[in-house]
Amino acid sequence: MKTIFGPINSRRFGSSLGIDLSPALKQCNFDCLYCELAPSATTDIQKKVVEVSTIINELKEHLNDKIDVITITANGEPTLYPYLDELIDEINKIKGNAQTLILTNSATLVDNKIFNSLLKLDQVKLSLDAVSKNVFKRIDRPHAGIEIKDIVQKVIDFSKAFKGKLFIEILFVHGLNDTQDEIKKLNEVLLKLDVSRIDLGTIDRPPAYPVSGLSYKELHDASLLFDSSLPIHIASRVHAEPKKANYSNEDILNTLDKRPLTIDDINLLFDEESKKRLNNLLSNSKVVIKKVGNLEFFILNENEKRKRAK
Repeated sequence: MKTIFGPINSRRFGSSLGIDLSPALKQCNFDCLYCELAPSATTDIQKKVVEVSTIINELKEHLNDKIDVITITANGEPTLYPYLDELIDEINKIKGNAQTLILTNSATLVDNKIFNSLLKLDQVKLSLDAVSKNVFKRIDRPHAGIEIKDIVQKVIDFSKAFKGKLFIEILFVHGLNDTQDEIKKLNEVLLKLDVSRIDLGTIDRPPAYPVSGLSYKELHDASLLFDSSLPIHIASRVHAEPKKANYSNEDILNTLDKRPLTIDDINLLFDEESKKRLNNLLSNSKVVIKKVGNLEFFILNENEKRKRAK
């Protein structure tokens, strides 16, 4: 089976050429409730493995100068691939101006070899759905022996050691990790990390098990429970119903002080008069636009100055 797919135009990462390190079957150390793949037994090794040379030869056929990122993923967990370190080295030789990115559930960071291999990448997206033992086990259904406290510590360590762009993704499942208590615990961990962006998502494809996601409003409300210093981004807009509320200048400044917003957020939350006020605030430099990865955020100018001063 082909290991290369795309390119896909990703709103968060740009033009992405994907590498599937497990194209034939699901091989994962989690069996997440929300997974778009069918339920399956967890594993800590890949039994069906594609050769590095096969992947690199296919990649050469599809790689061009219009690709922004080469995204390493899998039907399952890509870091279970036994030749990951060698593969990253070979990709780095031919990537040109493209960035390398991996999407991982974070569990294998406890393996020092994998930890060090991921340091060679330009971008890394780590999943962290929960930090409480019971919530983690209910949502992510990990392979035997995987403990969330060990993962959390390695995520913290990795964020300090990694020199590239680090993204954290939290996928919310209704009634499980969207409680105030779990968000408070997640917030405490996130404040210890050095990250470029934290993406809040929810279920937007048919899940493996009978669970449901959050609406855009519920995601937005959840985002406000995190510390305002965190670079939170609402990545999912499932069932997004426009609010179209009227915001005064003070309302806009207070809102952006709590949570930077993208243009997609603005279009859902603001009415036309409020958008005009936002543009005036931009013209007067009360609000500025900051690019994080492939996304642009509206933030308070004074907040940006304060961060630069640090």
